[in-house]
Amino acid sequence: MDTHRMFELAQALAVAKSRQDLPAALRLLHPDMMLESPAFGTTARGSAANERALARFFASFPDYQVELAGHADNGETLVCWGAARMTMTGNRFGVTPNGMRAEVPVFIAFTFADDLIASERFFFDLSVLYTQSGVSTDAVRRTLFGELDRALR
Repeated sequence: MDTHRMFELAQALAVAKSRQDLPAALRLLHPDMMLESPAFGTTARGSAANERALARFFASFPDYQVELAGHADNGETLVCWGAARMTMTGNRFGVTPNGMRAEVPVFIAFTFADDLIASERFFFDLSVLYTQSGVSTDAVRRTLFGELDRALR
């Protein structure tokens, strides 16, 4: 796939997610799509799992917006970088946020198949998001990674 088409798909996904337009986002994803978010410790595979993951993400961050500032590729993988802006809501992570909008640098790696996005690895610093949201990163880590954190001690 050419560089222009890869970035066009990534940009269209960024726009759809920034509008919280779940149907538009899902149309860009391959049926076997794998969405990984290492900061949250999550992986979603396939259309149904991606739909659930995105719906849950939009419920937690209803004003999510992402801006892609740059990109590079090797002909198979596209990497983009930029900033995500979002307000954490609810208590999904076992904490009560301050209601302030956070801005975090992001790095996203995409692969493609059948002229669709086949995988997305979404990287950001969890502590930057939670510090700006007024919550304890340690408390969130206990909620997200409790068993793993206990095992590592």
